[in-house]
Amino acid sequence: MKKRQVVVKQRKGSYTTTSSSSNVRYVECQKNHAANIGGYAVDGCREFMASGGEGTDDALTCAACGCHRSFHRREVETEVVCEYSPPN
Repeated sequence: MKKRQVVVKQRKGSYTTTSSSSNVRYVECQKNHAANIGGYAVDGCREFMASGGEGTDDALTCAACGCHRSFHRREVETEVVCEYSPPN
């Protein structure tokens, strides 16, 4: 289930711009380590931690389980702020 948060502020006057921001996290690893023998087993890694710094090849490898970041479930948290003020 994705969590969404909407914040609405009111001010006297007119409409103002709407802004939004997103925060991406990679959580539990979903790689099936027993696929080659017809089974299903995950390693229990709960959160992606990059092995290297941003821009390196190791930035996409998890330090905890050794899997590529694409095997980890992606969570996107989005916050939208709309501001409206009724006319006087």
